[in-house]
Amino acid sequence: QVQLVESGGGLVQPGGSLRLSCAASGFTNSNYAMTWYRQAPGAERELVAGISSSGGVTNYADSVKGRFTISRDNAKNTVYLQMNGLKPEDTAVYFCTARYGSGRRYWGQGTQVTVSS
Repeated sequence: QVQLVESGGGLVQPGGSLRLSCAASGFTNSNYAMTWYRQAPGAERELVAGISSSGGVTNYADSVKGRFTISRDNAKNTVYLQMNGLKPEDTAVYFCTARYGSGRRYWGQGTQVTVSS
């Protein structure tokens, strides 16, 4: 059974940092591309950052380039999202996803990130 569990969210002041983690189980994580999405209240879900199965290719939304870094540790079946220079507009529920090729995308339950003074 595929399972993705996000952690690391919370309340942080503007300019602060958080590191989100996504622990994967039930499949061979190293075969899957992993992606972080987020959804703010009243907004559509948007892609934040993605990383290839090997970790060699990454991509980011323009709004987070230079501030966020996605990485993965396949030995630990875990994907990370380091978020620096957080802004109030980064406030959202952050979701981890896993996808093998063009197959089904699996989603975690999400973790809340709130950026506020």
